[in-house]
Amino acid sequence: MFGSPGANDNGSGVAAMLALARRFAGKASQHTLRFVAFVNEEPPYFLSDEMGSFIYAGRCKARGDEIPVMISLETIGYFSDAPNSQKYPSPGLGIFYPKVGNFIGFVGNVRSRTLLRRVIAAFRKYAKIPSEGAALPSFIPGVSWSDQRSFWRHGYPGIMVTDTAPFRYPYYHSADDTPDKLDYDRFALVVSGMEKVIEHLDKL
Repeated sequence: MFGSPGANDNGSGVAAMLALARRFAGKASQHTLRFVAFVNEEPPYFLSDEMGSFIYAGRCKARGDEIPVMISLETIGYFSDAPNSQKYPSPGLGIFYPKVGNFIGFVGNVRSRTLLRRVIAAFRKYAKIPSEGAALPSFIPGVSWSDQRSFWRHGYPGIMVTDTAPFRYPYYHSADDTPDKLDYDRFALVVSGMEKVIEHLDKL
């Protein structure tokens, strides 16, 4: 985002992607693993056909690539133990989900609910950080606010891993989105958990 250092949005997601790519480099896998950083996710390209992820997913579709899993690593570095630190785009969601922003979230559209269940089950088996998951209609604010939407539009399942960004992070899209705001211990737990998730999915 113009004017923002982008430490959490989305330096945290990119750093996690690079760390995971390093951990899987040279390892044998049963399936093709791709670690991709996309351009043009932010305005003025946000939710447009000019998003890098939309162009990429379109080319995958044109080639006939089978993509059973797409995981978008979004803002994943900010956590809070303060009461009422977690907000939601819909008041009703606050009835079912925590009001403290100390968890990592997994979000998918309704068509990706099977993938979401598999991912969060694997994450909870290995990870040492609270997690919440939801398969929701894509029109709910926040649900489609990342690159997984581009894959949905081309018929691929996808989920977003997120600290919920503007619904928790007070420095979202601001000049104060700086590295000192991140919780590196919990950030590392998310990355370690996602490593186990990828290993689990690769065996399916």
